[in-house]
Amino acid sequence: MTVDHAPPDISARSTNQQPELEPVTPASAPGSRRRSVPRWLRRTIGPLLLLIAWQVLSATGVLHRDILASPGTIARAAGDLIADGTLPSAMAISLQRVAVGLLLGGVTGIALALVSGLSRLGEDLVDATVQMLRTVPWVGLIPLFIIWLGIGEAPKIALIALGVAFHLYLNVYAGIRGVDEQLIEAGQSLGLGRWGLIRHVVLPGALPGAMTGLRYSLATAWLALVFGESINADAGIGFLMNQAREFFRTDVIVVCLVVYAFLGLLADAVVRTLERLLLQWRPTFKGQ
Repeated sequence: MTVDHAPPDISARSTNQQPELEPVTPASAPGSRRRSVPRWLRRTIGPLLLLIAWQVLSATGVLHRDILASPGTIARAAGDLIADGTLPSAMAISLQRVAVGLLLGGVTGIALALVSGLSRLGEDLVDATVQMLRTVPWVGLIPLFIIWLGIGEAPKIALIALGVAFHLYLNVYAGIRGVDEQLIEAGQSLGLGRWGLIRHVVLPGALPGAMTGLRYSLATAWLALVFGESINADAGIGFLMNQAREFFRTDVIVVCLVVYAFLGLLADAVVRTLERLLLQWRPTFKGQ
């Protein structure tokens, strides 16, 4: 008697016993080794190497101290200026000048951009004049500011405000005029009036341009401060630099330059934080 054995159901077994697949990342994959190093550490490698090379050149006499002081000498000079209160006092005065100039220039630039960007009549009255004044080198206006405003704080603040106003005007104006027309039509179809469109569509759409203009304005404000504090200043970071130049104190000059850079980076970090808070709705590419 023969017994027929039925062939095993291979398809059912393969269906019920599928092997689990696990993703495998090769050790030599692009970026795997780069991600293992913290980003903050990668960003500090370049400045650290520059400081080490600078110190070595100064210690070996290749870089003479009369040309450029060593990092150690600069650190000691910074400590002395902080200990006697000279540097904190100068920083406070310079920050006050930048803050007042930024406020005046920011209000002026944004107001003109709103008038010119939201109205064709305003554009005809404002834009041509602003574009004409923008082409004039604002640093070249220092002699006129001295004649008009004297040699006190007013010309320094006016110089900062002028540089700030142009950057904010251009970027806010471009942001307003760059709002998608389809968004305007969608707002109108939802029953928004003119002021509703401005509040809920135009101004939020122009906010990225305003943030960009604010970053440029802060950079220009510090640049204008350097020129402004050369106008018969008796206090501030620029005053310290002018004094150090007369006595060939390159260490103090570098300390002041580092302070300018630090304050500029701090201001840029504040604007970046504002961008993250105010522009959360806008996805952006963050690099790979």
